[in-house]
Amino acid sequence: MPHDELSPAGAAGAGAATATMAPATAATATATASGSPTDRQSTSPRGTSRAGAPGHAKGRGADSAKKAGAADAKAKPRDAFFDNAKYLAIVFVAMGHSWEPLRDGSRAAAALYITVYAFHMPAFIIISGYFSRSFDMRKDRLQRLITGVAVPYILFEVAYTLFKRWADDDPGYPISLMDPWYLTWFLAALFIWRLTTPLWKIVRWPVPLALAIAVLASVSPDIGDDLDLQRVLQFLPFFVIGLSLRPEHFKLVRRKKARILAVPVFAAALVFAYWAAPRMNAAWFYHRDAAQELAAPWWSGAVMTLAMFGCSLVLVACFFAWIPGRTMWCTALGAGTLYGYLLHGFLAKGSRFWGWYDADWMQTPWGAVLLTLIAGTVITVLCTPPVQRIFRFAMEPKMTWAFKKDPVGMARERK
Repeated sequence: MPHDELSPAGAAGAGAATATMAPATAATATATASGSPTDRQSTSPRGTSRAGAPGHAKGRGADSAKKAGAADAKAKPRDAFFDNAKYLAIVFVAMGHSWEPLRDGSRAAAALYITVYAFHMPAFIIISGYFSRSFDMRKDRLQRLITGVAVPYILFEVAYTLFKRWADDDPGYPISLMDPWYLTWFLAALFIWRLTTPLWKIVRWPVPLALAIAVLASVSPDIGDDLDLQRVLQFLPFFVIGLSLRPEHFKLVRRKKARILAVPVFAAALVFAYWAAPRMNAAWFYHRDAAQELAAPWWSGAVMTLAMFGCSLVLVACFFAWIPGRTMWCTALGAGTLYGYLLHGFLAKGSRFWGWYDADWMQTPWGAVLLTLIAGTVITVLCTPPVQRIFRFAMEPKMTWAFKKDPVGMARERK
């Protein structure tokens, strides 16, 4: 989502991100999306030093380090499939937010809302995980994690709080970096997920382990709200799945048979959602509460977590099946999903604070259709390059002043 590594809004990789949320954004993002270059150790055909020539060995070592840095700095060609996926996912995010206030008066809106919420964030998170595969504790990657995820989290957490104080006439609302407000939870989660990436690379069964953690979280109401840890843990399996995927897995779901099968699956999901809308608590799809906090028995947390994980995974596969792999008019917007994700939150919340949904036309079928088109248009504009240039200082700050220089670079400067 955000950027090339973030996948959401990312969102999906410096990028969900963007992430994303990315994903890139973003994902984004993260998000969301050529992502961090895969680690490759630069080698020279003459890289082995001769005995008795340490000076030459040091020179060749410096050259090798320089070449390695240059190789990492050179961006890989972006994959149109992932940029298209991030853009379409962020459009669904915006549409879902626009439908939320309509659910009480429209069963159809509630069904669409449930269906979209079953797959849009899992899709972003999977993309974010996919483009986090090369993450390690190397200095440049840690710097990108700070500037591309941590800094936007802090800036937008403060900005959203100040906005709420003004727009909602709540001057006492506190600024709290430990309690993500609205959309910033994804950045906090992505920061934690990516830091744990090296751990998931060494365990034997990463996905079952992550799923077990999610199940335990869903029955543990004492986890609390700090950093939205319930969401961090309950969405964790999707990030770990992204870490485990390879290009051939995405090719598998993009075959013609998969595209054909995706149509009846999505149709069945909509029918089920229409039936379930008045019977099911939509808060299950947010993954931010334990079962006991939703007034359900503790064991239902485990059942719902496993059932919704399976349903979400199927719908994400169907979503990917219909993503075009060619460059389209919207492909370039996939690099700006973090911008759209975070910026549209001001309008989404402002529409509630200022009572826009009180208008009668909003409650009509044609009003809902028009609102959906407006949401798609707004999020598209917010992902465009001009908007990215304006807000790059907050989303992708370079902040070279904040980091120590690389020792090799400093030694080179002294020469």
